[in-house]
Amino acid sequence: MAAYGALVSLMHIIDTLDKHPSPPISINQKHVQSLTQNITFLHEFLDCYISPFADSHDADPLERRIADAVYAAEDLIESHIVDQIHSGSTIVTDHEFYHNLKKVIEEMDLINKEVKSIAVEAQTKQKPVAALSASSSNVKENVMVGSDEVFLDVLDKLTGDRLNRQIIPITGMGGIGKTTLAMKLFENALVKDRFNIRAWTTISQTYNVRETLREVLFRASGGDSSSDRSEDELGKKLYQFLFGRRYLVIMDDMWSIEAWEKIKFFFPDNHNGSRIIVTTRLSDLSSQLNESCIVGMKFLDEASSWDLFGMTVFGKESCPIELEKIGKNIVANCKGLPLSIATIGGLLAKSERTKECWEHIEQNLNSIVINSNDGFCLKILRMSYIFLPNYLKPCFLYMGVFEEDYRIRVSMLEKLWVSE
Repeated sequence: MAAYGALVSLMHIIDTLDKHPSPPISINQKHVQSLTQNITFLHEFLDCYISPFADSHDADPLERRIADAVYAAEDLIESHIVDQIHSGSTIVTDHEFYHNLKKVIEEMDLINKEVKSIAVEAQTKQKPVAALSASSSNVKENVMVGSDEVFLDVLDKLTGDRLNRQIIPITGMGGIGKTTLAMKLFENALVKDRFNIRAWTTISQTYNVRETLREVLFRASGGDSSSDRSEDELGKKLYQFLFGRRYLVIMDDMWSIEAWEKIKFFFPDNHNGSRIIVTTRLSDLSSQLNESCIVGMKFLDEASSWDLFGMTVFGKESCPIELEKIGKNIVANCKGLPLSIATIGGLLAKSERTKECWEHIEQNLNSIVINSNDGFCLKILRMSYIFLPNYLKPCFLYMGVFEEDYRIRVSMLEKLWVSE
């Protein structure tokens, strides 16, 4: 959403110059008025008509043109602010400046004409915009359905009478519910009662041994971050803390056996029933961890898929009869993958509950779903992004500066957003 961010930034500059008690420059009001009208119109267009052409090949080039024109105006104004400050004058009399500003405004006028034609075309086609409803309270937290047998199987392994330390690998493709299952087990009352110590850490592809040890120690001990200790010191400290205690450690999203090989020595076998759960997408990694104890996650069947969809979209309510057929078509296209169902369900929970709106989303799904699931979730997540309010899109995209599975302090994120 470079175009949206550029418009907000330029409007901020114009407002600042207008309200500043001693502005560094004073631009001709006729030009300011033209810029403001263009910015306001384009801003409203991006807010109201982004979804009708969200999947169009013409959308990105148009947004780039808007961004380029706005950036040109912003650069022009800012560079002349600097020039006027150096010259010691606030009145802009530079003919070249006004000539260039006029060209930028003319480009914006042309873009506005194209934008108006797109808006008229969208209204003619009557494409519904999935407006975010005020009652987004229907969106529920991640729920687990269709995995009762797997849950009980792992729970039995956790609370069984085998005394040696066991590694329990939970394997399955991305989005199939491994982490959700692990979370449910982690918070289960029987598990809490059985284990003196419980700790959770995420490994991921770009794992860091020292950070992993530090996080496990912090969560196991309830506060000892030991941030100044070396990797070896952390490992020894963790071993000493876990020694003699019955512990459960969950290592989420492991990608290589090397990650485990580097930390396994710091988890003592106390012969008291301690357990380590590892979630991974890689079946060969599961075999290397514990070939005799692999727990495989399966796709949801038709009934479970519909149950998850209903819980995500409607909560305790029932699906309206007029939407049921469309809803079941959408669920069928999710091919039993919980992440797909939960993601598209979350999108529909915030959309208008009209047949037209749901048909529009179904048509978009049908155009991107192929026989394999490759890239499907990313495309559905893209749809969720498209339907975000524009002011939230830059905030969401900013999260890309952090590494995968990085824990972000809210207070720090707020300051970073403000500084941007």
